Amino acid sequence: GNQLGPKEKLDIPVLFMPAKMKMYEAMVVIHVMRENGENWPYENSAELNKDLKSVTVSEDGGIQGILWTYPVHGIPEAPHEKLVPAVIRCQARQRVEKRVEVLLTGVVPGATAMPATGNSVKANRSKTVSIQEEVQVTDGFFTTVEFMYKLQYQSNEIKSQLESLVGMHLIQRERDPESGIVTLIFNIVYAPNKPMRNEGTLVVQCTTGGIWKFPMLFIATEPEVDDVINIEAIGLNKESVVDFKLTSQTR
Repeated sequence: GNQLGPKEKLDIPVLFMPAKMKMYEAMVVIHVMRENGENWPYENSAELNKDLKSVTVSEDGGIQGILWTYPVHGIPEAPHEKLVPAVIRCQARQRVEKRVEVLLTGVVPGATAMPATGNSVKANRSKTVSIQEEVQVTDGFFTTVEFMYKLQYQSNEIKSQLESLVGMHLIQRERDPESGIVTLIFNIVYAPNKPMRNEGTLVVQCTTGGIWKFPMLFIATEPEVDDVINIEAIGLNKESVVDFKLTSQTR
């Protein structure tokens, strides 16, 4: 029953309050008719009715109303603002491997309870490497829950710095049948080539809907000194010279 004047705009608020960590689908339907109840005249009504299903055509060939439909997908995202980042620290030109454990809380398919605790992230040592892949977590003989994961960076510049220096591989997954909490353990390999400090986000998404984000901090400290160059003086006001080679690691 909203009335719109010529060139007037209508805002349609959509409120999303998910009860479970799964995707919800809805449809926003808008139907417009003339205020006086008359039809819009149109000559080729038969052709219009055939091609445009969103248009309602009357018997006399006029247009009674126009229908717009907008599909809406609601994807819940777990709160992550208060999470403590998992810190991956390594000396430049060295290589470190750490285990990062994340807890996916909330009711996922097959879960039986909504735990009160929030998401958490922990870092420990371990082995192995790789990048993004699809994860399957099976709850006994019942539902198989699939997840996808990746590392996100705050900007393309940070991504270009870290993408070739960081490797991530899932090494363990399990699910508590009582609480429904899924635990994923990743192995993170970090091999920085220079001192830096950059942030990233481990994003885990369930194929049935639901996103979990875990902050990560990558720190590369100063590298070890390559060598010590000693220059001996040959006398006062006389130059002493020493030669040494520098090798570029790239083209």
